[in-house]
Amino acid sequence: MVGVVLVSHSRALAEALADYVKMMAPDAPVACAGGLEDGSFGTSYEAIEEAIGKVNAADGAVVLVDMGSAALTAKMVLEDLDDPAVRLADCPFVEGAVEATVRAQAGAHLDEIAAALAEVSGKRKLA
Repeated sequence: MVGVVLVSHSRALAEALADYVKMMAPDAPVACAGGLEDGSFGTSYEAIEEAIGKVNAADGAVVLVDMGSAALTAKMVLEDLDDPAVRLADCPFVEGAVEATVRAQAGAHLDEIAAALAEVSGKRKLA
């Protein structure tokens, strides 16, 4: 099953989103990398790397970020990992997390999940 990594500047936000998606996809592997080691806001290279390691199995993993430096830090981690089975998604954080975990639990492959997340980016909430 494809793993999902939630990267946020806030540990509380990442963990709350993980709890939220677990209601819809309780079996999907989800790991969080939120905030800094001292509990303050920020993003940690080491925490992202560790979270990827927790959920990156044979089927790969997708990394979702909240914004800004989280994306830059995650990008650095992925460049250093140099693993084509770990992908960074450019999509809304909450909607992407729901889409990724529900599809992962349904058995979708990494390419399918990546394509679905690309589509989520263009969906409007209000018509």
